[in-house]
Amino acid sequence: MLYYLFNYLDQQFDLPGAGMFKFISFRASVAAILSLLISLFIGKRIINFLKAKQIGESIRVLGPESHFSKKGTPTMGGIIILVAILIPTLLMAKVPMYRDWE
Repeated sequence: MLYYLFNYLDQQFDLPGAGMFKFISFRASVAAILSLLISLFIGKRIINFLKAKQIGESIRVLGPESHFSKKGTPTMGGIIILVAILIPTLLMAKVPMYRDWE
């Protein structure tokens, strides 16, 4: 989505550096960095939220004693991965518009 914004800024106002968004290597590297930042900053909040809602690992009594230290660990950590992948992908991808299909 940002591709079209910076393409417009490059064509209309000749904004320096706006042409970098045309290169997929630049967009991929920005998406990777943005994904890392999202997982670092939002990840801790999601884990704390899941702990507050008591969404955690339940340990069987018959299991090994080493597993008791995992009690209360959030089991939905994949949410962090999904958020960290989807947001940069939607921002940095060149999503084909309907007019591009013709």
